[in-house]
Amino acid sequence: MVKNYIVILLVVIFLFPLGLSSQEIRIFKVEDFDLQGKVKSCLVSTNYGKEEYDFNEGGLLTKAVTRYNETDYDITYYKYSDEALLEKRLENYRDNIFDPASSIANIYTIDSTKNTKIIEKIVSYEKEFLDQYEYHISNDTIRKIVRTNNEGVDETLIFYETLKGETTKTYELNGVLKESIRTSVKKENDSLISKTVLTKKYLEGEPNAAVEEVFDGRTNLISKIEFFYNSKTNQFTKVGEVTYVYDASGVLLASKFKKGKLEEKKEYVYQFDPFGNWIKEIITPDNTYKTRKITYYDSQEEVKNE
Repeated sequence: MVKNYIVILLVVIFLFPLGLSSQEIRIFKVEDFDLQGKVKSCLVSTNYGKEEYDFNEGGLLTKAVTRYNETDYDITYYKYSDEALLEKRLENYRDNIFDPASSIANIYTIDSTKNTKIIEKIVSYEKEFLDQYEYHISNDTIRKIVRTNNEGVDETLIFYETLKGETTKTYELNGVLKESIRTSVKKENDSLISKTVLTKKYLEGEPNAAVEEVFDGRTNLISKIEFFYNSKTNQFTKVGEVTYVYDASGVLLASKFKKGKLEEKKEYVYQFDPFGNWIKEIITPDNTYKTRKITYYDSQEEVKNE
C-alpha cells in the first residue's frame, strides 16, 4: 500500500510555486525518455548543452544531469526504497563549484497512524526550511494538499467527478477555483481509440486559459490546442494549435504549428540502434539535430553515433 501512495503522490501537479517554479513531481522511468529496453544510461547532445540520465535495473531514473557548458551544470539524484521515492536532491554547480545556497532536497515520509498522509519537506543544503506539503489520501486518492512555509498555510482541496464517461478533477486553493482537468476516453471493443484531456486554468476564480490535448490509442499526442479566455465574449478563444503525425510503429514523422496566419511545418528523421532506440534525430527544415549515446544492462555494447 505504501508504494501505491507514493506513486499517487508523484503524479500530482503542484499548483503552488516553491519559491523557484511550479513543478510536477513524479517517478520517472525509462519509457518517459522515449527509450525502451534495459537502458543503463543515456547521453543526449543538443545545441544548448548535454543531458545525462542514469537508470537502475528496474528502469527507474536515479540521476539526471543538465550540462550548460564544461563548468556549469545541475545534478538531480533520486533515492528509492523498492519503487517508492524517498529523496530527490538537486545540486547546482557553477564554475565547477558546488552552490549549496541554490541546491535543495525533497524528503518524503509516510504517516499512516490515522488517515494516510504523505509529508514532503523541502530544505536547502544550508538547512534552511523552504516548504512542507502534506498529501491527505482517502481510498488511494489524494483529496487534500496542505502547504506550510514561512508565509503561512495554504490548503488545496481536490474533487473528482465522473459523468457520462468523462472524469473531471478540480482543484480549489483556499476555497478559490484554480484548475480543472476533464478527461474523455473513446473505446471500441474495449480498445482505446482516443483520449482527450481539457485543462482549464483560473485566475482568482475566473477563467484564464485552457489547453486541449488529444492522444491516440498508443497514447501518442496527436494535437494540442491552446486557448485564452475572452472576458468580453465570455468564451475561450483559440490561440494556437500543433498537430503531429506518426508512422505505423508510433515514430514521429511530422508536426504542424498554426497561430493566426503563421504556419510552421517540421519533419523528423531518425537513426536507430540495434535495440530500437533512436540515436540521432534530425529536424527539417531547421536542420537541427540531437544525438544520443545509450548503454544497456543486458549488453556490454555501447551504441555510438556515426
